[in-house]
Amino acid sequence: MNFWKLHGVGNDFIAIDGRFDNKDSNDYSDLAEKVCHRRFGVGADGLLVVKTSDISDVEMVYYNSDGSRANMCGNGLRCFCKFVYDNNIVKDTEFSVYTLDGIKKISLNIESENNYTIRVNMGKPNFNPKNIPVNTNKEVFIKEKLLINNKEVEVSSILMGVPHTIVFVDELIKEDIYKYGKLIEENEIFPNKTNVNFVKVDDKDNIHVYTWERGCGYTLGCGTGMTASVILSNYLDKVNKIVNVKSEGGSVRIELLDDVYMIGNAVKICEGTLEV
Repeated sequence: MNFWKLHGVGNDFIAIDGRFDNKDSNDYSDLAEKVCHRRFGVGADGLLVVKTSDISDVEMVYYNSDGSRANMCGNGLRCFCKFVYDNNIVKDTEFSVYTLDGIKKISLNIESENNYTIRVNMGKPNFNPKNIPVNTNKEVFIKEKLLINNKEVEVSSILMGVPHTIVFVDELIKEDIYKYGKLIEENEIFPNKTNVNFVKVDDKDNIHVYTWERGCGYTLGCGTGMTASVILSNYLDKVNKIVNVKSEGGSVRIELLDDVYMIGNAVKICEGTLEV
């Protein structure tokens, strides 16, 4: 089985073409765990599988490294788009990708061969706690207090394809992300767990985001998390509608227009053959 390994802002993925392997989209959990293992496999944050679609140009199936299937992955989607375009699975610079979070419209800005940015229509956020989900009777779950490890932490949650919780901080300290990220992710108020984004607002046009990703742990970058962080920051009047977002692994631009758009690149690391 041939594969590519790619990354988007340090968030790394293994991509395979599953159009002709006769496997159901729900049958890649064991493979994801095996190949994403950083000691006994190739090593990655997630597995991307290409499938054919009757309602879009192509389908993206995504699994976290722990074998759990997720509806959507922003950085993964950009890597997926590079994989299908560079391998001529899609041939146009504008195409659509089906995900469990719906159809995403893609536009490639080609600067030169193998050098282009990927613009993803991320859709619209959902603030309804029932959809995130969050165990609360409130209409939105914004600026709420949770007791985490005997410390009161202010959190805000939305659904951006997958559940995201934002914690605004004055400084990004990685020890705190490891200390509080998993505890917030697995807090009983989030029945399906949650991704946790620690956000430092630099100014109206720039923010930094460190993400504890559900099913992966700390990651160098999370596309849906960076997107959710801008949406919440704008909702609370901390930033403008076009924002540069930096993570430890790189940066993307988020635009809040008619829909929400994420613009960034994807990088091929290597390719090879999986012995599975």
